[in-house]
Amino acid sequence: MAKKNKKPAVADSPPMEPQNTAEPSTASSTNKKKTPSPAPQSASSSSSALVICRNKHWRYISSFHGPWLQLPLEVLEMLANANYYMPLPRPVDPAVFYDLVKIRQLVDNATDLAVRAANGVTSSALSNSLAGGAAHHMQALGLGFGNNGGAKLSPERRFRMREQATQKLSRAYHLDEIASSVATMQSTSTLENVAGLVLQRAPDDPDANYVHFFHEKIPSRQLAECTDFRALDLIIGMRPSDCEPLRTRAIVRMFKEDFEGAVQDLTSALGVYRLQQPRHKPEVDESMQLEQKTRRRRDLPPLDERDQPSSTEVQLLFQRAGCYLTLACDHVPFALPDSFVEPNSNSQNGTNGTNGSSNGVSNGTTNGIADSDAVLQEAEGDSEDKGPTKRQLEMRKIVRVYAKRALRDYMEYFKHFHYSPNLPIEVSDDFSRQVNQATHRNRKYYGQSRYTSQDPGSPTGASPSHTVYELSALFSATPPADLPPYPSTELVSPASAVMELVETTTEVVTYHPLLTDALHSLLLCHTLIQTSAKELQRHAHMVARLARLADGYPVFQASRSPARADWIEVLRRADNWIELSASWEALCAPAPLPTPMSASGVSATTASMNAMSITGGSPTESEDQRKERMRQQAIIEALEDERVNDEASFKAAILARQRRAEADHASSSNGGVPSPNAGPKRWAVDDGREYPILTERAEAVARWIREAPTGSGAGSNKRKKKPRAAKKTTEPDKSDTPEVI
Repeated sequence: MAKKNKKPAVADSPPMEPQNTAEPSTASSTNKKKTPSPAPQSASSSSSALVICRNKHWRYISSFHGPWLQLPLEVLEMLANANYYMPLPRPVDPAVFYDLVKIRQLVDNATDLAVRAANGVTSSALSNSLAGGAAHHMQALGLGFGNNGGAKLSPERRFRMREQATQKLSRAYHLDEIASSVATMQSTSTLENVAGLVLQRAPDDPDANYVHFFHEKIPSRQLAECTDFRALDLIIGMRPSDCEPLRTRAIVRMFKEDFEGAVQDLTSALGVYRLQQPRHKPEVDESMQLEQKTRRRRDLPPLDERDQPSSTEVQLLFQRAGCYLTLACDHVPFALPDSFVEPNSNSQNGTNGTNGSSNGVSNGTTNGIADSDAVLQEAEGDSEDKGPTKRQLEMRKIVRVYAKRALRDYMEYFKHFHYSPNLPIEVSDDFSRQVNQATHRNRKYYGQSRYTSQDPGSPTGASPSHTVYELSALFSATPPADLPPYPSTELVSPASAVMELVETTTEVVTYHPLLTDALHSLLLCHTLIQTSAKELQRHAHMVARLARLADGYPVFQASRSPARADWIEVLRRADNWIELSASWEALCAPAPLPTPMSASGVSATTASMNAMSITGGSPTESEDQRKERMRQQAIIEALEDERVNDEASFKAAILARQRRAEADHASSSNGGVPSPNAGPKRWAVDDGREYPILTERAEAVARWIREAPTGSGAGSNKRKKKPRAAKKTTEPDKSDTPEVI
């Protein structure tokens, strides 16, 4: 049972027991943030456990890995600016891109201050002269960085420097706590202690408390047991106008399985944010204004920080949608007969899951309701022949209500991103040239940077004739009519698509690190709402169309999606009830790069070389180096996977990922025979093949498909025949749910 508590878990029916789930918030309060060095006390609770920083437990950190962590800051700034001035749909969400730039700058500056305070260096001239993180690591070890001018820093000066460092780190965590966690992991270990040292003199400092909350060391995979809310409550009380601490507290509530409390915090955070920020400005109008201001590409000014878009609302919507989806899945076992196949009364928090992305090994069905409730349910219906009990009917309604709430938030999330079915290839070529120019200029290499014909007639200077849609419009009842057919025969056999006709346009979608997970979560929501099989098939094809286009070039690498793994398992266990024409892996196979580029542009091969130059990889490596690289990558991915919670699952994850990498390598070098994904590959691809660990969310959704009656409650068949207009399909969702901000 202790193993279950190590994992973030799905709420045990919070609508029935909201107090019980919130109770653990003060359970492990023996040591707290006011203690400057809590690591020894945390370690004492589990002497054999690995003690690591709390932020290393954060979910979705693998989604934010990529070259942005190693690129020189000036290059990252140039790429963010170039991305922003591209016509819609922009290659990468500009709000996230600018957040990466600011987080890198804040973490680098905080690292410099913390290292100087630790080593007594009065000037940052030495550290600034050495680019990259090597200087910080050498400074942290005290190698070659003595007292620069012979002056000894006073304790007061060191405290002020550390205080400035914590302020910068706090601002970074306010921007995006997932990306900041990844950035601080890549930095020197000096950052882990800087907030604790500040708290020794200023125990109520809100910035130091916020940073120390992320950097406090706790036993591995025991975040729920070793975390309370006192520090976050203090910050929220001192700064009620900040929505970010509410977001952090909500995520901790998810680890503690208090998903209803998490929803309340996220709703409050959205209210605070929207009260202080103007409503989201339509990016089409914004792009047109930018084009009028900047007629020439070379005159594009750096965007002022006050005008840069914010990603806070997107984060809050994604997290709240995930909470609603988890709550819906958590109620499935209570909505169907024989839920208690294997009672396990020792745990009040039975199921495993994460903010909409269930992670954890399934070991049975949900068992969070008290024994008295189970007895009551058994007494109400002795046999299935008597029909569902009143309690089961209520639970079925709750499942659909939560799923509709999740769907509504995901649709709001999709409104921030765009898709084009016919973007001219010259436009995507232009961005590749700018990436190539920025990276090679920094490396004193000018071979490809000769492509600098940035005249006023450039595709980005004058708006090309292509259509742009919000992603939410693609999932409406009447999707746009000018989309390319999907799936088509060419997509089923992509090897033949390499030799196709000359292409002039291409499909493009704005990339966001959490987009793939949100897309597959949308399918899980429609499944729980019981959307008709034909309609769900259309949505599934749309998700596959977008997932195969998702490309984080040039800053993000691909990562696994828990929702995608669950959807694949649901399709398998439900025997492909929506009758897809091919396997999900085949439907989501990365779309081939448009091979014929513009006459003066870069080819797909050049784009691949650009990718190689950004990552610093080498096109040739020995067999031993390749195997070692695959092994290390498999270990890293397994460590980041929340479903891995013991030694057996850890070894299984590593072995499965190594086999997958070997299979990919064998297919790509199969005696010159083209593999299904032959040809130029995209920057970041994720084929979606996951090792077979069944999550409780996938089990609940698959069981809902098999056992839940389709005609009961708020089925979609009635709703579909009533309104014929496009936008009226989503109206019943709001009627079933109370108004939420």
